[in-house]
Amino acid sequence: MAAALGGLGLLQGRVRLAVAAAATFSLGRPGHRPPVRGGAAAALPSAGRSYGSEAKEEEELRVRYLDDEHKGIVVLGLNRSHAKNALNKNLLKMMSKAVDALKSDKKVRTVIFRSEVPGIFCAGADLKERAKMHSSEVSSFVSKARATVNEMGGTQRLPRTIGVSLAKELIFSARIVDGEEAKSIGLISHVVEQNEAGDAAYRRALALAREFLPQGPVAMRVAKLAINQGMEVDLVTGLAIEEACYAQTIPTKDRIEGLLAFKEKRPPRYKGE
Repeated sequence: MAAALGGLGLLQGRVRLAVAAAATFSLGRPGHRPPVRGGAAAALPSAGRSYGSEAKEEEELRVRYLDDEHKGIVVLGLNRSHAKNALNKNLLKMMSKAVDALKSDKKVRTVIFRSEVPGIFCAGADLKERAKMHSSEVSSFVSKARATVNEMGGTQRLPRTIGVSLAKELIFSARIVDGEEAKSIGLISHVVEQNEAGDAAYRRALALAREFLPQGPVAMRVAKLAINQGMEVDLVTGLAIEEACYAQTIPTKDRIEGLLAFKEKRPPRYKGE
């Protein structure tokens, strides 16, 4: 069975892209209902790859720009096999650098975050490294991690996703949930049967990303902004945010292109302008 986490919100700032399945998770073996702890689960790469006991430093994060019908999709792959993809200073630095580059690349439309290591997505923080940190370093590390991947912050985001009572239950007990339960409580968006290659979740995320590609970049950007900001305020304020975001699309060439395409009964050719 495999699952893909849904949500738009991996990258912060002025971003001209949407995030397809903020992370791609594969949850275990075919026919098995594997566990999920804290919303993270094991991710399996495509078949045919081999991994040594340690990944080279420059390979701890693999960045792949896809081509052809997947052009505009970028895959960020965690590759610290010897540490179960635990986040250390170096990996966080590489992630931050990659995210900064993606923010300013107008050709990038969608990002898929996945693991390149069989049987694991991310073990969380690198506790061996954390044990060696001075107490003054820990807060700085956590702040940088949150600035890079803004889906962090379980005590605040989990209650907003699944409700206060259930969030407390999972956080206080550290209980493991499987893919089906994770989906039933709204923690993940999709659960699919695992395939022989072990990359069913990735393939589902890729299919979802392809659905995003034809959409207008400007509209997607402001829609993401409206949703993210609107969820933090009351409905009246949220509707005002939506109106302000829509106003940003009115003078754009993409809006005119969308209207012309509808009139001429053809697919629109958006340029993000």
